[in-house]
Amino acid sequence: MKHLKTCLAAAALVLVGCQSAKDVGATTELWYTQPAKVWMESLPIGNGRLGAMTYGGIEEETLGLNESTMWSGQYNENQNKPFGRAKMDHLKKLFFEGKLSEGNKIAGDNLAGMQTSFGTHLPIGDLKLRFTYPEGEVTGYRRSLSLDEAISSVTFNAGGVNYKREYFASNPDNVLVLRLTADKSKSVTMNMSLDLMRQSALTVDDNQLVFIGKVDFPLHGPGGVNFEGRIAVLADNGELNMDTAGVSVSGADAVTLIVDVRTDYKSPEYKKQCVDGVKSAAGKSYTDLKQAHVEDYASLFNRVAINFGEDLNKTTPTDVRWKQVREGKTDTGLDALFFQYGRYLTIASSRENSPLPIALQGFFNDNKACNMGWTNDYHLDINTEQNYWAANVGNLAECNAPLFTYIKDLAHHGAKTADVVYGCKGWTAHTTANVWGYTPSSGTIIWGLFPLAGSWIATHLWTQYEYTQDQQYLAEVAYPLLKGNAEFILDFMAEDPRDGYLKTGPSISPENWFRTADGEDMVASMMPACDRQLAYEILQNCIQASQILGVDKEFCVTLQNALAKLPPIQLRANGAIREWFEDFEESHPNHRHTSHLLGMYPFSQITLEKTPELAEGARKTIEARLSAKDWEDTEWSRANMICLYARLKDAKEAYNSVQLLQGKLSRENLLTVSPGGIAGAEGDIYSFDGNPAGTAGMAEMLVQNHEGYIEFLPCLPAEWKDGSFKGLCLRGGAEASAVWTDSTVTTASLKATSDNNFTVKMPQGKTYKVMLNGKELTEKPDAKGLLTITLKKNDLLEIK
Repeated sequence: MKHLKTCLAAAALVLVGCQSAKDVGATTELWYTQPAKVWMESLPIGNGRLGAMTYGGIEEETLGLNESTMWSGQYNENQNKPFGRAKMDHLKKLFFEGKLSEGNKIAGDNLAGMQTSFGTHLPIGDLKLRFTYPEGEVTGYRRSLSLDEAISSVTFNAGGVNYKREYFASNPDNVLVLRLTADKSKSVTMNMSLDLMRQSALTVDDNQLVFIGKVDFPLHGPGGVNFEGRIAVLADNGELNMDTAGVSVSGADAVTLIVDVRTDYKSPEYKKQCVDGVKSAAGKSYTDLKQAHVEDYASLFNRVAINFGEDLNKTTPTDVRWKQVREGKTDTGLDALFFQYGRYLTIASSRENSPLPIALQGFFNDNKACNMGWTNDYHLDINTEQNYWAANVGNLAECNAPLFTYIKDLAHHGAKTADVVYGCKGWTAHTTANVWGYTPSSGTIIWGLFPLAGSWIATHLWTQYEYTQDQQYLAEVAYPLLKGNAEFILDFMAEDPRDGYLKTGPSISPENWFRTADGEDMVASMMPACDRQLAYEILQNCIQASQILGVDKEFCVTLQNALAKLPPIQLRANGAIREWFEDFEESHPNHRHTSHLLGMYPFSQITLEKTPELAEGARKTIEARLSAKDWEDTEWSRANMICLYARLKDAKEAYNSVQLLQGKLSRENLLTVSPGGIAGAEGDIYSFDGNPAGTAGMAEMLVQNHEGYIEFLPCLPAEWKDGSFKGLCLRGGAEASAVWTDSTVTTASLKATSDNNFTVKMPQGKTYKVMLNGKELTEKPDAKGLLTITLKKNDLLEIK
């Protein structure tokens, strides 16, 4: 998306007085002393479309191949069950009259969608490499993933020969590249084969192994993409033999493999793209392929550096460090590594040229989620949103591009759902979505009747503007989509005759149940708290966008009038935030979702300063959830707790959640998991969301600006008493950096990426002077310690 402005590139980020993470030996590498035995020990590489899980085996190497458009299913023109405005108005009336049981029955019978060909993302299968070595023992084994270069490596000595493998997923060349070398000539001897999960026909084309097929996965309905994969085998000297039974290389100095897989998802030229892409990459030297890859990747990753003091455990393998954290030990070096891993995974999974945004597992598919009832799809009731929480604050704004393309597609199909199901203008989407335009409720309203799920994902459009201040993007991309969703909300809401408030509904608070006074458990009601907070956010975003762009003045007035008629966020009798408009009891007090706390994070409708009573209510809500028997602790709900506790400035509890996410809810490769026993899973299932959401929460502990001012180290735990960060992005268009010792800021800086006014809360604990572009300012902070300054793009404000 050419109009997406980004925070400044790495070369422009060197801020005076702010040391790099590498200055104190921060580790940006995952490494191990043995091969991966299972998927959750393997290491991910990706270019935003194509990726692999690398195992690092010695005699037999396995690479699990993935491509983001490898989907089953197909478009279903009958996915929306017609209901319409008249029936919907009658249904709302029942709810307003307090006839909840009757209303839930009608909603359950009529408002679920038809998921007959919903589909799921699927893994491709494994590329297998089998090696022959000189006689002798294997020593010095090391397997790693460099986050600085996005290269997975394996090194060891076998029979006196040093072997090395390097794997990367190139975005510039749009292929996977595998390089197998040895320090002695004619020492690379291997066989290559495919163990595919998708039915396909194998052929040989010159020096390429080709597999062609069509996805067939009836578990989630008929349909699926057509695909073609190609693996070019380039042997330096040696003998190469290829046939459909496999490939063999004997006595080579080195071998390079070029891998691509393409599907016909919105790409009728997929076969030609596969042929041309592999041919082009195979015509380049390995050195050129690697250099282009590293330069492209580093231009994104190197924008942010972070450390929490010297990494005292950097000589300890990552899996050992992970086990120690799981046992309750502190490892601040692993904290910094985990933070950067969330950014790495975002880059690996979502680039400007990606055909799809990040799904529930990204495209690093463990073949488990796709076999569950909930599938590897797009869950719009927190998971897809969390997938992108690290993008803006983590200085990766352009990684949001495929998400916005996807929202545009949702809006197109969601307009039909809004009309056919609700009789409303605008567009909507519900809890579960796919790549085929599915926007109605799921097959059941229990977790599916959430028509403001589309609103939640649409808020990312405004967040992008907040960080980039790109008015051209706002006018051409964000505002039209936000306006369409606001039109739905305006038309979907109805005035409650009992109190005069505008209310959405019937809808649910994902994915929870409430209990009525007569003991009946239900899901649907009018204006659950999450709906109120999302409606407020969309209407307010549209008002601001309209005013900034100077358009739709009459519509803006309509939005303002509706905003004034929304109910307030309410407290329960016990002081916690109400999850539903009425003060219902929770049927499942241990439920993993806390959708009624959206107003605290990612939004700022509930804050410590502006709404202290509500902030205290949010704390009580959190404490009740976490203390409930059998609390459903998942990777995404625990990452959410980091973010919420950061907003409460509770450093102890925020850091406790950081450790629980890294240990209990991650695995040896630091990928986060939804643990067995929750949502029907027998065992751990990888889920992408915990990694970037954990990164976002940690960033929130280091710098915040949702209260209207920038605050450095607002939620710093004692464990991070020394450290630094560089390049985190802020709303309003700026990058923040800081260095601290003994929990006290020594230097901090703010670099403007757009013209704007910024208010900074001066750090406490020392006497500071403030410099603007190298000159000391005469302006002084106010009585609250707030300093407001006008910055032009590229201005540097330093606090020393």
